[in-house]
Amino acid sequence: MLVCMASNQQTRPAIGELAKDSATGRIGVVMGEIGGRVQLRPVRGGKEWEALPGDVLSPSAREELSTRLAMRNSDSHVPL
Repeated sequence: MLVCMASNQQTRPAIGELAKDSATGRIGVVMGEIGGRVQLRPVRGGKEWEALPGDVLSPSAREELSTRLAMRNSDSHVPL
């Protein structure tokens, strides 16, 4: 009898994807990996920060939707 088990292991987000730094709770865009650390950039731009690879996870569906909605809303504000 062959039994298949689902893996509980998450893959780390790739370059250009949204990621959550679980150590800080911040969500950013993966920019790369240097010296054993993952570089993340805030979604609206700004200074990158580094995170340990084990702390970088895919955001939950709710976190990703909230982040994308906030980005879209801020893009729609046009000064009068």
